[in-house]
Amino acid sequence: MSDSARQLVMYVRRNFCPYVGIARHVLDELGAPYREIDIDADTAARDRVVQWTGFLSVPTLVVAEAGEVVPYEPPAHLPRGHSPRGIDRGSMITEASDSELTRWLEKHDLIPHDTPEIKDALDRGAD
Repeated sequence: MSDSARQLVMYVRRNFCPYVGIARHVLDELGAPYREIDIDADTAARDRVVQWTGFLSVPTLVVAEAGEVVPYEPPAHLPRGHSPRGIDRGSMITEASDSELTRWLEKHDLIPHDTPEIKDALDRGAD
């Protein structure tokens, strides 16, 4: 991550979710450090995710100031009842595919640019 004042936070749940698996795989493969918050164990975190997405949507990933757990800037508006799946909301993305997540991470300088791993991740899912 080039901006050391910011960190990646991923909100997850205990139950199996394929999108959480995708996100963990992408983040680990690309070497992106992140902090996980379990919304089943943290009611304040659960409330934040519902406020941001309208649902208990995981994974919800945010770019936060160092030591914080909320987006560094308000995410783009999501109309009530609309699915947040794969929508780049600026400082937030929810339930992203591998290529959507890779593009979002690259946009925020959370991963190195133009490595073979990133090119492969982007090529894999021309969603």
